[in-house]
Amino acid sequence: MHHLAGSVNVISIKEAFEDGVAVHVVMELCVGGELFDRIVERGHYTERKAAKLARTIVGVIESCHSLGVMHRDLKPENFLFVSQQEDSPLKAIDFGLSTFFKPGEIFSDVVGSPYYVAPEVLRKRYGPESDVWSAGVIIFILLSGVPPFWESEHEIFEAILHHELDFSSEPWPSISESAKDLVRKMLVRDPSKRITAYDVLRHPWIQVDGAAPDKPLDSAVLSRLKQFSAMNKLKKMALRVIAENLSEEEIAGLKEMFKMIDTDNSGQITFEELKVGLKNFGANLNESEIYDLMKAADVDNSGTIDYGEFIAATLHLNKVDREDHLVAAFSYFDKDGSGYITQDELQQACEEFGIGDVRLEEMIREADQDNDGRIDYNEFVAMMQRGNADLGKRGRKGSTSFRIGFREALPVC
Repeated sequence: MHHLAGSVNVISIKEAFEDGVAVHVVMELCVGGELFDRIVERGHYTERKAAKLARTIVGVIESCHSLGVMHRDLKPENFLFVSQQEDSPLKAIDFGLSTFFKPGEIFSDVVGSPYYVAPEVLRKRYGPESDVWSAGVIIFILLSGVPPFWESEHEIFEAILHHELDFSSEPWPSISESAKDLVRKMLVRDPSKRITAYDVLRHPWIQVDGAAPDKPLDSAVLSRLKQFSAMNKLKKMALRVIAENLSEEEIAGLKEMFKMIDTDNSGQITFEELKVGLKNFGANLNESEIYDLMKAADVDNSGTIDYGEFIAATLHLNKVDREDHLVAAFSYFDKDGSGYITQDELQQACEEFGIGDVRLEEMIREADQDNDGRIDYNEFVAMMQRGNADLGKRGRKGSTSFRIGFREALPVC
């Protein structure tokens, strides 16, 4: 981070303190929200606006690469606005997976986030070109509202490696050819043929007053962005409520398993601890699969899995489906006992979970079958018993809930 100090679009370190347990880093305060949240809130959205955002994102990559730094975890959640002002700077955050590289150096550890990871990362032979791929995925989403490879959890990586880009579905026919040309060049599977960050910034579409038209994008793009960002958050919160109210008998073995994986007794499972723990339990998973498990279990996006999140992720299906557990979970959200979960109650629950910048309307809509703006008990149960909602034409097909995947990886009963 100090190496990147001075970059206007990289979050800055203000201070660092060390105690007997950890190093505490004080970062620049960003209160303007995440990248997608800002787009959804503002409503009016054009290709030219998308190009401006893309220019900032790729500018960060170009600055990093020029200094020999590879980010390795570029995604919309890692870009925050400093303030609510319309002209607020956009800052790149979370350099926890970043690393220095030398020209020609090849990396093999599989890191990153599923939708944004480059094919060469999955093949365990990559360099800084992988950051350009990730930025290309972000631009694809900025223009269409969904990722280019939007399959079930088990199919995402296969799609990244082999599926073709779809520019025939809406809204792509109305997107400029210049935008599609840039996305194609950024999402070339062969990293040696992929456009560099330096050349992306010189592409006609991305330049100031360039080829990007200033006409509004299809309203479906905003709708998809809302759904993509809010997906399944309520269900994960509910699972954790159930987990934290189970008796010692009901979670027999899971508590000890958590302690075995949490080797430093911090109360938090890190990625490295999870990787070692899964190996010790005989799970045959590669790093990308482990990272996928980690990301799905980490409800509050802290970068670690706490005890409640771990129990929620490893719950047996029959515990989730039990009536008394579902009633207890519903009652947690239904603060006033009215028989409905309202936006205000959901807001309070999110605050209790430490989850900020959420789209409450979208979380409600995920379960609200009769469109009355609130969730009754039957709607809540239906949400808990089904898979993730589809997003548009390219929705998740045959999506499997995360807790099943985690249970398959561990010998839990």
